[in-house]
Amino acid sequence: MDFYGCIVLLQGLLVLGSTAADNDRGQTLAAEAQQHTALSLEHLAIVIQNQPSTFHIRRGKAREKELLKQAAQLGQTPPHIILLHEFPDYEGVWSILPALPLFSASVTADSWILFIEEETQVSLSALLTVLSRYPASEEWFLGKRLHDSEASIIHHYAFAEDPSAFGYPDPAAGWALSSNYVNFVSSLFQIALFIWNEGKGPKLTPVPEFCRTPVAHCVTTFTSYLPNCGPPVSKTDLFVAVKTCKKFHSQRVPVVKKTWERDAELLEYYSDVSDESIPAISLGVPNTDRGHCGKTFAILKHFLSDAVPKTDWLLIVDDDTLISLPRLRRLLSCYDPKDAVSLGERYGYGLVQSGYSYPTGGAGMVLSHVAVSEIISSGCRCYSLDAPDDMELGMCLKNLNIPVIHSPLFHQARPDDYAEALLSSKEAISFHKHWNIDPITVYNFWLRDAKQRDEL
Repeated sequence: MDFYGCIVLLQGLLVLGSTAADNDRGQTLAAEAQQHTALSLEHLAIVIQNQPSTFHIRRGKAREKELLKQAAQLGQTPPHIILLHEFPDYEGVWSILPALPLFSASVTADSWILFIEEETQVSLSALLTVLSRYPASEEWFLGKRLHDSEASIIHHYAFAEDPSAFGYPDPAAGWALSSNYVNFVSSLFQIALFIWNEGKGPKLTPVPEFCRTPVAHCVTTFTSYLPNCGPPVSKTDLFVAVKTCKKFHSQRVPVVKKTWERDAELLEYYSDVSDESIPAISLGVPNTDRGHCGKTFAILKHFLSDAVPKTDWLLIVDDDTLISLPRLRRLLSCYDPKDAVSLGERYGYGLVQSGYSYPTGGAGMVLSHVAVSEIISSGCRCYSLDAPDDMELGMCLKNLNIPVIHSPLFHQARPDDYAEALLSSKEAISFHKHWNIDPITVYNFWLRDAKQRDEL
């Protein structure tokens, strides 16, 4: 991943976290709220971070409709509402940073831009009251502050000496930028320079009214990343492919069998050698120390063959992926298998330089049967057997105009690698890696439904 790819990968890590001095500053501003002119909704732009699929477009438009209704009830000119799915020509728009110049045209001087998820609920009247505490003529970055509890691989072990020094916003609670800040970062170079300029830009100011869990004082609240779209898809509509190799047959495969394999109706292990005791199937692809692109594309072709029952969905996971198949099947009920769908934890490579998005392999990659058919029929292939399979797949998906749909319930790393607040709902679908953990304990605590835990 190149320098810019790392930037867009870490959407939340915009600037250094706030210190005690920042908290004091916020308290001082709150006491001076009466000195600031009251804001109106015309001084506000709201970015709804929805995605380019039927389900997410529908949810984004529902949130827009609800916000416009609030504005009408307040008797004010509505805020300018931006739906991310309306920018299909900008591959990196989901990572926000490359899109800031696009958004700057939607905000006027001394105004605000608020970023929310599809399911983030906002009280517009209360929001205006809170934002009036902070002069929009200054550079402000507001949100619910999160920080890593320990140095994390997902953040490249940044601030290893003191992870709590690095603050980033909880996307579910919403976060805001003053127009002065948005207009300042009007070029990609300035964005990169601003973020990495040794913390000399505005730090994240914690705003207690930006919330994930509803409490009395909250301006924003959040429901769930695991919506109820009706009955989960059938077990027979999901085919699970587990990538393994001979050296892990006795180490990792037993963990899969003791945890989540029992929730799969259709599952096969694909290895570099056949092993009837598992059973594991060899697709004629030798094991590689990295990448595994050859094995993944062999799985895609095998999935379309008569050797595999035809199903709507394919899940490809590593042998050290821990996953909740019941929750995944519930999530899949929100998507139409007749569409070309790619779903997982989305990362980006070089997005500010016309790069591409890709679903991280360790978290689990979900593809509809239609998507797999389009990938294989397009002639897309690996440039080498050990090329990174998820990134190669991302390039194929971009060329086919198949968007990578992101769900934050998929995780490329272990629970300890994420801020506790991001996992508090216990609705995770997957985690990855057995390093320094008891994988069965992690699965039982985070991924197995309470009513099923006694079975272990």
